[in-house]
Amino acid sequence: MIESRDPITSELLGQVPEMDAGQVASAIARSREASRSWSQLSIDKRCQQMRLAADTMLDSADEIVDLICRETGKTRVDAWTSELLVTAELIDYYLKHAGRVLAPRRVTSGTLKTKRASKHYAPLGVVGVISPWNYPFSLTMTPVVTALFAGNTVVLKPSEVTPMVGLAAARIFEATAYPDIVQVVTGGSSTGRCLVAGGVDKIVFTGSVSTGRLVAIAAAETLTPVLLELGGKDPMIVCEDADLDRAANAAVWGAFTNAGQTCISVERVYAVASVYEDFVKRVAAKAARVRPGKQVGSMTFPPQLDVVKRQIDDAVRKGAKVLLGGERPAGLSEMFFEPTVLVDVDHTMSIMTEETFGPVLCIMKVADDAEALAAANDSPYGLSASVFTRSSERRDRLVRGLAAGSVCVNDCLVNYAIPSLPFGGVKKSGIGRAHGPEGLYELSMVKAVAEDVTGLSSDPLWFPPRRVFEALTRRFIQARYRTKPGARLAGLLSGHQSRNAADRGLTTLPGTRATAARASDDAASRGS
Repeated sequence: MIESRDPITSELLGQVPEMDAGQVASAIARSREASRSWSQLSIDKRCQQMRLAADTMLDSADEIVDLICRETGKTRVDAWTSELLVTAELIDYYLKHAGRVLAPRRVTSGTLKTKRASKHYAPLGVVGVISPWNYPFSLTMTPVVTALFAGNTVVLKPSEVTPMVGLAAARIFEATAYPDIVQVVTGGSSTGRCLVAGGVDKIVFTGSVSTGRLVAIAAAETLTPVLLELGGKDPMIVCEDADLDRAANAAVWGAFTNAGQTCISVERVYAVASVYEDFVKRVAAKAARVRPGKQVGSMTFPPQLDVVKRQIDDAVRKGAKVLLGGERPAGLSEMFFEPTVLVDVDHTMSIMTEETFGPVLCIMKVADDAEALAAANDSPYGLSASVFTRSSERRDRLVRGLAAGSVCVNDCLVNYAIPSLPFGGVKKSGIGRAHGPEGLYELSMVKAVAEDVTGLSSDPLWFPPRRVFEALTRRFIQARYRTKPGARLAGLLSGHQSRNAADRGLTTLPGTRATAARASDDAASRGS
């Protein structure tokens, strides 16, 4: 059995079993059976059922928030905004737009005017979801509700650190007329491996890069596609024309909200030299007013505290200065960590190159925008980034240049809260996208449909071959696809000449002056 405990009080919240391969296989089988009816529902009928689930979630919202806070150590504000509000927004967005996004869509048939072409979106089948502990409700509900809207059923493995929230999320869907559409398997890494290898139609994993790599390797054995939302080391660029008060407020909130346990936390700031000192002073003053246990909750996973402390110690040994924090606060649970600001940092320090996932903000001085951009991109991660500037030209240049899946301008973290925007990373930060139309497409199968509209008993391309059709096709290709309009008439003539050459049994090679037949005759005349 796996115990779930309040990270602040150590109170036992519940126990869940470590499920084995047989139990996981049974859950997948039940999900497969449920998909037979769920996948056949129209999108309108699925939306009706999802409305029931949304109402159930809102009816029990207070209980869900209480459980989130007890199992993670979050503040109630964090739980309401980043867990419940974000989830409600996403469901509302798909209720309004999933029908349009997933509707069959006519596409051009090109020159084949006698054909009707369209794209149709169908469910994949059973989607396996492995969700994380840092946002155990919203990062569970996002892939689950997206999969359900797309017509799939789900087998969910919540994090073994926060299994009770995962169970609560799954119970929401029992209010529908199809209570088996979400199955839950509990356990740690061995249970996750069983799910990945269990024959689901896609795996959605949210977590660390190291574990995501193992998921991808295991999924490759069965050619199971994956959607991976992995770690980040998100940079903020503060330009010389930035609103420094807004930039400082954003940096403090972006670094310390949810105790820094956010994949898109602001973990490193590159401030241009001309505003660096002023920016640092503002950050220090604002960060000093952020109180652990009041504005900032505890950390959730004990091993993560060791990562944070190790990175800070490494940075200090290499010359960094702790401007604020750096320790566990007195009088609070050992799972709290002070909001910490570091300066005099550089990329020789692990705290500037590895994901921290704690309440730490690093500020580095750079000469100009170009150096800031180069430093921001000097990372194996590419999840999100932010830019602070008043210049539209500078904004556009930096947005284009940043190697990140999302960029916020004069803001941070807000991109995840906008359900119409796709969310995902580049480089080691992941594969695929959640949210928006892209999220539905990720969990759908697109079918290409081509239909004849003539009603004729035969097509020109069908047997028996027609010599005249070959000649017409040759002329059409030459006239239709030449890129210079003036060359199209020449293309028609070229097609005619090619036809004459073919009639004589000759093959003209582009760029040569002699035909293959003429070259052969020349060789014969030389006695070769």
